[in-house]
Amino acid sequence: MLITASRVLTGSGTYLEDGAVLVEGDSIAAVGPRAQLADRIGADERHLAFPDATVLPGLIDAHVHLAFDGGGDPVATLAESSDEKLLEDMRRRAEQLLSSGVTTVRDLGDRNGLALRLDGEISRGGTSGPRIVSSGTPATPPGGHCHFLGGEVSGVDQVRDLVRRNLAAGAGVIKAMVTGGGLTKDGPKSWQSQFTPEELRALVDEAHKAGVPVAAHAHGADGIAAAVEAGVDTVEHCTWMTADGFDLRQDVLKRIVEEGIAVCPAVSPHWQMLPRFFGEERAAAMFDLVRQMAEAGAKLVAGTDAGVQRAGFDGLVPALSFYAHLGLPNSKILNMATADAADALGLGETTGRIAPGFRADLLVIEGDPLEDLDALRTIRAVIAAGRHREQ
Repeated sequence: MLITASRVLTGSGTYLEDGAVLVEGDSIAAVGPRAQLADRIGADERHLAFPDATVLPGLIDAHVHLAFDGGGDPVATLAESSDEKLLEDMRRRAEQLLSSGVTTVRDLGDRNGLALRLDGEISRGGTSGPRIVSSGTPATPPGGHCHFLGGEVSGVDQVRDLVRRNLAAGAGVIKAMVTGGGLTKDGPKSWQSQFTPEELRALVDEAHKAGVPVAAHAHGADGIAAAVEAGVDTVEHCTWMTADGFDLRQDVLKRIVEEGIAVCPAVSPHWQMLPRFFGEERAAAMFDLVRQMAEAGAKLVAGTDAGVQRAGFDGLVPALSFYAHLGLPNSKILNMATADAADALGLGETTGRIAPGFRADLLVIEGDPLEDLDALRTIRAVIAAGRHREQ
């Protein structure tokens, strides 16, 4: 299959004009000028021509929860769903993600291995959706944040055992609920830490021995510092909360930058509504914390927390507008949702870029996203693992 377009995004802010991408099977075979690649396909092979369009890597949402429905009370809805009904709903959510241009997701909170099961269906071609990098069951203490997903552990031995079970099931990332969170009623507050340093070190050690990265859910400033000290690979949310406000610790941020720990703020698609919920002053402070991390050089990656309240599965592009609001250039924002996100997921050598040998995860849109991010909404085609999804 040959895909040709006015522009092909081949690097950070770099277009190949009048370009072409040759796809063989599930991989990119060649990238180059249209005139050079046009004669490399036979008469019976597909040629998808998109004048006045842009080809870019498929988008990556680095923080989703396919088990949640994005409604007013996703935890209650989850509790009422059987596994088979839940899997059926998750298939529909995966289709929504793909239709919005997302070809890879990292699922950071699963129940009974359903996200892993769904990924198997998608990889075999039986179900339409993005590739899913799943954490399996997230680790949390008894009664801790998202305990209802089944990952309650206490002590180093139980922590290591849960990590091993997730790895044996096929998890591509290990998730630790380092602090509390608002989704869990009557649980620890978002700023409160949940694990001992010894437990966190054991979790990271067990995952890293298997070559699998660790994602730390951490709102509290103390929890963020503990996660960084333990050697996690990504910090989710990273809101620097305290009991009475916020405390961005410059020494901890310096380590995040120097050690290349990625930060996924998991911005809601409806981020403009936050001042209504938190108040103008508090929302402005939260926004400024992300700006400060970006200015310090932290590697930010795009994620939406899809599945939690008011966060649907077609919201990555609206969420990206938050970073434009902060003043980040479009080239950087696109990297956050492609190459940088792939690196954070441990997939930097296989997806997130348009280059020979990479997986054929491609998005074709009208317009120029380096000039206007809203162009990402005008989707002409989505190709995931070489499979063309009709729009």
